[in-house]
Amino acid sequence: MGTILLKNGTVVNEGEVFRGSIVISGDRISGVFRGTEVPDHILSGAEVVDMTGLHIFPGVIDTHVHFREPGGGRKGNIESESKAVALGGVTSFMDMPNNNPPALSLSLLEEKFLSAQKTSYANYSFYLGAGKDNLQEIKKMNCRDICGVKLFMGSSTGNLMVEDDKAVEDIFRCCPTLLAVHCEDNGIISENLKKALSEYGPDIPPQMHPMIRSAEACLKSSKKAVSLANRYGTRLHILHVSTKAEADMLSESGNPAITGEACASYLWFCSKDYKTYGNLIKCNPAIKSEEDMMALRKALKDGVLKTVGSDHAPHLLEDKQKPYAECPSGIPLGQYIFQMMLSLAKGGVFTLAEVADRMSHSPARCFALKDRGFIREGYYADLAVADLDKECMDLSSPASLCGWSPFSGRNFTFPCSVVHTIVNGCFVVRDGALTGKRNSLRLRFDR
Repeated sequence: MGTILLKNGTVVNEGEVFRGSIVISGDRISGVFRGTEVPDHILSGAEVVDMTGLHIFPGVIDTHVHFREPGGGRKGNIESESKAVALGGVTSFMDMPNNNPPALSLSLLEEKFLSAQKTSYANYSFYLGAGKDNLQEIKKMNCRDICGVKLFMGSSTGNLMVEDDKAVEDIFRCCPTLLAVHCEDNGIISENLKKALSEYGPDIPPQMHPMIRSAEACLKSSKKAVSLANRYGTRLHILHVSTKAEADMLSESGNPAITGEACASYLWFCSKDYKTYGNLIKCNPAIKSEEDMMALRKALKDGVLKTVGSDHAPHLLEDKQKPYAECPSGIPLGQYIFQMMLSLAKGGVFTLAEVADRMSHSPARCFALKDRGFIREGYYADLAVADLDKECMDLSSPASLCGWSPFSGRNFTFPCSVVHTIVNGCFVVRDGALTGKRNSLRLRFDR
């Protein structure tokens, strides 16, 4: 690859928004220039791409996806879902282990890395799953090569749930790197579900979901996780925080080694939306009240919650249209989280600098990513370019293999568009369309 000059864009990076140009040499950023002037020797030897009217962000780092490989069938795979998220400005992703078979061993994890090396359109890493009896695998992992360990503590849609107290404590005590935890208490959920089934039968109204997978269930489990992390000095990252109470708990914890994730779904939707979307927005933990949604927005803005993930979870539409008791949980949103956050910014909820921080800088800091997450000379050229004034009109056919999102088939548009996605200096998306080019790399970590 030669030299590319992204000329006269609006750069959003490290708390600043300024007019400038970015020089890419090979797979790295070789220069960042403020204003409209660029040295003649760069202009003469570079491919110049006009960025006038466009905003250049560091590429989105989505630290929470479910790409369904292996075993996902028609739902999704690494190739299809990495295409989808790349169209939405995502340049790096970290994929969860609840596959078939689940990624509970380092050898199975390496099979996922090998597949991504051949097929992924975005940079990639994969979590090692924490199970009841794979502690030795966790101890052996190379923390510089793997993003973290995922623990379903008390609740899971798959077969990775760990409920035994001793097994959970051992994982917290021995985990050598970031431990990403899904926190819900299964005992509380089971009792709530029994009551709902007795009242409604299997066709439970979708708006009961936040009553079944309640705020109480989330808080009880999250408190336990925080207590264990404090006891054992674990680097804890609580995934998809969904309640005001959990955000308040994190605000009061005072431990910088304990962080929390917001997901775009909990910032965008609230319990009022079950009437419109039904089981299409059924996910675990449940999307909760408007008060919770507003509190999560504030917690993210204030930096209490550090990262924004998609929890991208494709399911077949025919399965999502089944009665509540048979309908799987999960929403395929990875292609749209950047536009969701930019739309919230245009509405005054966040600043553009905050969007860049929570979607790029802070994920890079939280996971100690090597040379990514910032627009800096010497860093990999991972960039997401958006037009904040061009509406995104066609939401009918998302690129995910499952072929739908909550926005499909509705009279809805985002007030902004993703124009280009650049991965390691390569235009993977150009003018809103996939180029067919791949230049992804395995993510590395400074730990």
